[in-house]
Amino acid sequence: MSKMWQRNRSQPKQQAIIAVICALFIASVVALPLGAAAETPLKSASLMPLWEPQAQFAGYYVALDKGIYARHGIDLKILRDGPGHSAAEALKNGTADFATLWLTTALQHRSSGAQLVNLAQIIQQSSMMLISKKTAGIKTIADMDGKKVGLWEGDVSIPPRTLFARHKIKVRAVRQSHTVNLFLRGGIDVASAMWFNEYHTILNSGVDPDELNAIFLRDQGMNFIEDGIYTMEKTLNKDPALASAFVDASLEGWRYAFDHPDEALDIVIKYMREAHLPATRTHQKWMLERMRDLMMPAGAQGKLGDLLEQDYQAVGRAMQKNGLIRDFPDYKAFVWRPDAGKK
Repeated sequence: MSKMWQRNRSQPKQQAIIAVICALFIASVVALPLGAAAETPLKSASLMPLWEPQAQFAGYYVALDKGIYARHGIDLKILRDGPGHSAAEALKNGTADFATLWLTTALQHRSSGAQLVNLAQIIQQSSMMLISKKTAGIKTIADMDGKKVGLWEGDVSIPPRTLFARHKIKVRAVRQSHTVNLFLRGGIDVASAMWFNEYHTILNSGVDPDELNAIFLRDQGMNFIEDGIYTMEKTLNKDPALASAFVDASLEGWRYAFDHPDEALDIVIKYMREAHLPATRTHQKWMLERMRDLMMPAGAQGKLGDLLEQDYQAVGRAMQKNGLIRDFPDYKAFVWRPDAGKK
């Protein structure tokens, strides 16, 4: 009887404790900010690189595949570029929120009225080259006067054309496709090439480096830096937090790719195969290693993602002097960095 009485006596205490716990739980839920109990929805965004999937854009594909963009609050879609597509036009017509462009391309479109803004400079050191066979006797830019020079169509021909104008020479421009076959077969005297791509393709074809004269445009007193991350001013003003998060996630993707190169190559090659593109691991490895050299050159000023004002001014002045653009904006109007307090 006494045990039953004790048990019955303890029940009100237990019920009181349970009531207190329930009250505290309800109070904690009520105190949460609106929407905190649910996951914050990701912001949709799109990126158009300059070309189809390859290690030149490894950082973006790695950031997508490893969930880095999602962790930064972005549901990213990487759009397919390539023949018949233009990253700059995709930005201007609103097809893409972000794009990678060369500085010369961005300045040309900005001069024409498109309010492009540089969010981050990926490549810090130009990788463009003009390559000839030593048998052609071309050792300098001046030696190219009157020679058949392979030039890509569109904006990517701006750097060499600016250089030729600067040296006051006229070359016989020949349309160069996205292969180096014309050069290998002797159809042109000089080929345009990127250090991370076509140069390695030429070497892989069986040509020895000692058989070539390779001139880097950056060694000619002009650092025509290439890939940068761009958006339209209206897109930036609409959601500067999205732009900041996109840049942070992209640079994190690049750091991860350089720290885990084998995994990065696996990811890039996966996307290349999904796009039905030929994927040679040796070539992609070379490309990734050269991208690291170009993005993080030894002794470089600034930090990853910086567009140095002296590079910007030098390219802008050279393009203006040679009639390729009418004018170019002030550095602070062209470059946006969230840590600079810009709106």
